[in-house]
Amino acid sequence: MLGVNPLGLVVGVVMACTVLGVCRATWYRRQRPARARPVRKPPARALSIVERQRVLSTLNSERFMDQPPAEVYATLLDEQTYLCSTRTMYRILAAAKEIRERRDQLRHPHYTPPQLLATAPNQVWSWDITKLLGPAKWTYYYLYVLLDLFSRFAVGWMLAHRESGSLASRLIEESCHKQGVEPAQLTVHSDRGPAMTSQSVALLFGRLGIQPSHSRPHVSNDNPFSEAQFKTLKYRPEFPDRFGSYEHAQSVCRELLHWYNYQHYHGSIGLMTPAAVHYAHAARLLEHRRRVLTDAFRRHPERFVHGAPKPPSMPEAVWINPPPEKKTRQDALGATISTPDDLYHPPAFITYELSAGPALLADMEVRH
Repeated sequence: MLGVNPLGLVVGVVMACTVLGVCRATWYRRQRPARARPVRKPPARALSIVERQRVLSTLNSERFMDQPPAEVYATLLDEQTYLCSTRTMYRILAAAKEIRERRDQLRHPHYTPPQLLATAPNQVWSWDITKLLGPAKWTYYYLYVLLDLFSRFAVGWMLAHRESGSLASRLIEESCHKQGVEPAQLTVHSDRGPAMTSQSVALLFGRLGIQPSHSRPHVSNDNPFSEAQFKTLKYRPEFPDRFGSYEHAQSVCRELLHWYNYQHYHGSIGLMTPAAVHYAHAARLLEHRRRVLTDAFRRHPERFVHGAPKPPSMPEAVWINPPPEKKTRQDALGATISTPDDLYHPPAFITYELSAGPALLADMEVRH
């Protein structure tokens, strides 16, 4: 549009608009100065300011302050007085912000979407509970899983006969002790289930210095990482339709979670295993993959039409509900969040179980 002016001086406006593909009528319309819109005058039938104030004073008077506009309208008509229609009374009250829902109805507060950022392991954990079908109808086992947001590593899990806040608090406390979590280091995110919002879990968070985070009510996508992990486990071929006993469910869950942590190549973390990311082995594996792909490119460069291949990269930041303007780690943080390196070195072999009978078992295996 701006190019029409200099070109039009040489070849004319018609030819310039044709060459540049600009509508000539639009160009002419934009040459005219914008006209200010006239102020809309109130209609002749509208009430004056004095009349509106009279209506408002009448509705707020001691006589009519507890009556709806319809009764005020009918009462004034019986007294041979007409101020305005019932609908106009409502408009005047709404303009003065003196009208609301008269019934005592439940008003839901506005919940802000949780926005959590993890740039290293043991910064944000996500946890949830899923039901496993038992041997008979209406019998269930409950699988508790704590998942690290950055590495997708299941830092702790437990199989129980019931959903309980006290059991969940014991699992969280033992998992924090095992991972070496310091006060004010960790944020734990969950939905608003009974166990997640229980008093025992809240007291544990306060004692350990853990920042709690909860999903919005009736919003299913505020805890996507735990839900995705449960789906991955339940879609495995070895996952049965029903479990024959508690021991059977315990054995299958142990095998599946070990597979998930140490053998499952997760697509969202650069096709690394969660254990490799959680214990800081991903950089070494990524460099090894680069060397393998570089050697393959040198041997047969004609097979790679888009140039030298590169392995999938690791994400620098993992969000729950990222802000639209902060998609990366550099956008979100002015400085990198640092965490002690020795926090990510696993012991050679640990098997941990909570001793509370068959109703409570936490089995967490960590291996190099």
